Amino acid sequence: MTIYVKNKDTLIYDDFIFKCCVGRNGFTYNKLEGDKKTPIGLFSLDRIYFREDRKKKPQTKLNLKSITKNMGWCNDVSSKTKYNKPISLNLKLKYEKLYRHDYKYDFVLPIKYNWNKRQLGKGSAIFIHLTKNFKPTAGCIGLLEKDFLILIKIIKKNTKIKIL
Repeated sequence: MTIYVKNKDTLIYDDFIFKCCVGRNGFTYNKLEGDKKTPIGLFSLDRIYFREDRKKKPQTKLNLKSITKNMGWCNDVSSKTKYNKPISLNLKLKYEKLYRHDYKYDFVLPIKYNWNKRQLGKGSAIFIHLTKNFKPTAGCIGLLEKDFLILIKIIKKNTKIKIL
C-alpha cells in the first residue's frame, strides 16, 4: 500500500484520510535546499525517530530509534559524505537539530527523498513530523500526533509515500 499526499492538506492511506500540512511554498519537482517546498515523487520511508524521554515507544512495524541530545540531520551543502543523513552534532557542519525544545520532532519519520544518490543542494531532512496548528512547514509533512500514531501503526516497512 502507498501513502498519498493529494494536496496541501490531505494525506490518505487505505481508508484513512488525515488532515496534514506541507511546505510553505507548495510542491516541486525541482527541490532545492531551503526553498520551503515539499518534493513531488514516490519515496520509501526510513525508521521512526522518537523522543523516548517524552513519549512511550509507539506501536509500529517500522524500526525505531530514540532521539538523543546530540542528534542532528545534516543539511550542509558542502558535506559530500554527511549531507541528508543523521549525524552526531558537529559544530563544523550545518544541521537540523532532532532533539528540539518544541514537540514537532517528538516523533519523526524521514522520507527517503534525495537519499541513495544524494545530490548536494537538492534538499534534505524531509520528514513526516508533528503539528498542532497545520501551519506550513519548511518542506516536510505535518500530522497531528494522534494521526501520526495511527499511520505508523498501520503502515509496513515496505510502504511508500507518493507526493502528488
